[in-house]
Amino acid sequence: MSDLSARLSLPYLAPSQAQKHVTHNEALQMLDALVQSGITEFGSNTPPLTATDGAIYALGAVPTGEWAGQAGKLALRVPNAWIFITPQPGWRAWDLGNSRLMVFENDLWGPVLPDLDNLDGVGIGTSHDTTNRLAVAAPATLLTHEGAGHQVKVNKAASGDTASLLFQTNWSGRAEMGLNGDDDFGIKVSDGSTWTEALKFDAATGIAQGAAIQQSATDATPGRLMRADYGYGPATLLGAVSQSGGTPTGAVIERGSNANGSYVRWADGTQLCLKKDFTITAATAVVCYEGWTYPAAFVEEPDFVDISLSLNSADWSNAGLRDDVSTTGVIGTLTASLANLGFYSSAGAVTVTVTNCRCMAIGRWF
Repeated sequence: MSDLSARLSLPYLAPSQAQKHVTHNEALQMLDALVQSGITEFGSNTPPLTATDGAIYALGAVPTGEWAGQAGKLALRVPNAWIFITPQPGWRAWDLGNSRLMVFENDLWGPVLPDLDNLDGVGIGTSHDTTNRLAVAAPATLLTHEGAGHQVKVNKAASGDTASLLFQTNWSGRAEMGLNGDDDFGIKVSDGSTWTEALKFDAATGIAQGAAIQQSATDATPGRLMRADYGYGPATLLGAVSQSGGTPTGAVIERGSNANGSYVRWADGTQLCLKKDFTITAATAVVCYEGWTYPAAFVEEPDFVDISLSLNSADWSNAGLRDDVSTTGVIGTLTASLANLGFYSSAGAVTVTVTNCRCMAIGRWF
């Protein structure tokens, strides 16, 4: 029969043994150390200068001094000496320095961990419940990479379900972002009683909608985001202007030209038509004129500004291109598409040549 117990290696009392109390006390010392054991330090290699009787150290791989040659053992301090105990697989001890339960297995001490698969719930700093099976109460929660990137995944069973992040104030919802009842990504906000869908992005096209975006071409609500088809930028400043019911639907400025001159249109309806190097054919008459068809039609009779150059006769009393020389009954008034430009002579019929004239009409295209 062995002199030591099978599991704890406690010394047995031998028959007819002298001083049986020594063996008995040694066994009690070991039991005192191993039952409900508290380890002062794990992985220790250097004995402390002073140690309290009953202190236990789990030795590291290269212990020195009084611990030399006792790698991996438990060092129990008794009065004026150390007792070394070889730990066995499955022994448990409380780590006094880190407040955690340790277990000895595979010749190493490590934290006692439960099976982490299929847990009913986990509460960190708080309690979990049947809905919130993972609950964390902390100043912050960190999710970081392991060598490269990191993804946080929120999965739902079907399109009609919800996969989202909900933000609350005193347990009342104030904002939510994610897939709410469909596969379009949405952002909702609440004042505590009513939810408003601020932004929503179509899953197929990526096009945005929602209360944060202009609702119509004339929507100027402060704080709303401008829609590309309602607002103006590099793509819509210059081009063909258009309108619907007086609301601009095209570019801001349109410029064009043809054989009748050039024109500029603005989105607000203003139009400017110009003709340079305009020549009035020479004639011997009281009235000398030419018709000008505008390069772009006006919606109504425009205002007219004219400039005259290179008159060759001093007999023309109305010096300057005019749209109103109808005192003779020859020339009609302006129209939305045509102006008759000429001169009226107060000295009777005189031959005149007018060249390098420049004409300008201002009005509206709608």
